[in-house]
Amino acid sequence: MSRSTHADATSLLRDPRFELMPFDSFEEQMEQLPDGATIAVTASPQLGLDATVEWSERAAARDYEPVPHVAARYVRDDDHLDEVATRLTEAGVTDIFVPGGDREEPVGEFESAYQLLTALDRLGHEFEEVGITGYPEGHDFLDDATLAEAMARKAPHATYITTQLCYDPDAIGDWIEGVRDRGIDLPVEVGIPGVMKYQRLLNISQKVGVGDSIRFLRKTSGVLGFLRQLVGSRGTYTPDNLVDGLVPYASEYDVRGLHIYTFNQVSDTEAWRRERLGE
Repeated sequence: MSRSTHADATSLLRDPRFELMPFDSFEEQMEQLPDGATIAVTASPQLGLDATVEWSERAAARDYEPVPHVAARYVRDDDHLDEVATRLTEAGVTDIFVPGGDREEPVGEFESAYQLLTALDRLGHEFEEVGITGYPEGHDFLDDATLAEAMARKAPHATYITTQLCYDPDAIGDWIEGVRDRGIDLPVEVGIPGVMKYQRLLNISQKVGVGDSIRFLRKTSGVLGFLRQLVGSRGTYTPDNLVDGLVPYASEYDVRGLHIYTFNQVSDTEAWRRERLGE
């Protein structure tokens, strides 16, 4: 690796966002993160938004920087949204991420992120940072034109974009170029997987609909190369090639940083990140 590549990759890895799911393991995982780390707190279909808000409050009280996922389909109505936003503001939360949410049926009157974003404005709630979702490899149920239209409507209410999990740096770069060509200049937080066993990562990837990325992992060096990677890595994936492949796009397309999907397996990812930083 060249010195310049190392320096640029280092800047991407210096202060990433770490995504955690609001399960019982949250506190144990949080304690393995650097002091003051930015923690994206997801919304759970089983636990609803209450767990997201509660863990965000606890993280803020411990001087972390929580970024709760206020998923539209998990919010019942304006009163519920007002309650959620008020609790987050009182906890000192300044950054929220607003996805549509992965519930098939919404729990209330909000079906889309755009509806929730406009409701926040209507209710007078303001956050310094508001993130929206980007899909470098498209969406299982929405075509590219629909996704582009949705982003155009949401962008005026947002300050950044976070991408869904993707393993292909060139696909991410091409997607950001397309976003810029459509006149949207929001900074991008690129979603990458953390360190974990290949089989678990592939299973998760299939569940969240990143099939092209799975094929990319397999075709990177051919099937034999993929198998050698598995054996040589003792079956564990590390995102070195992905991070290094993102370096050329980082300054060109205003890639603000990395959003690491840890799937509540922080220890190995943080050890890898520190090693990359030479710490």
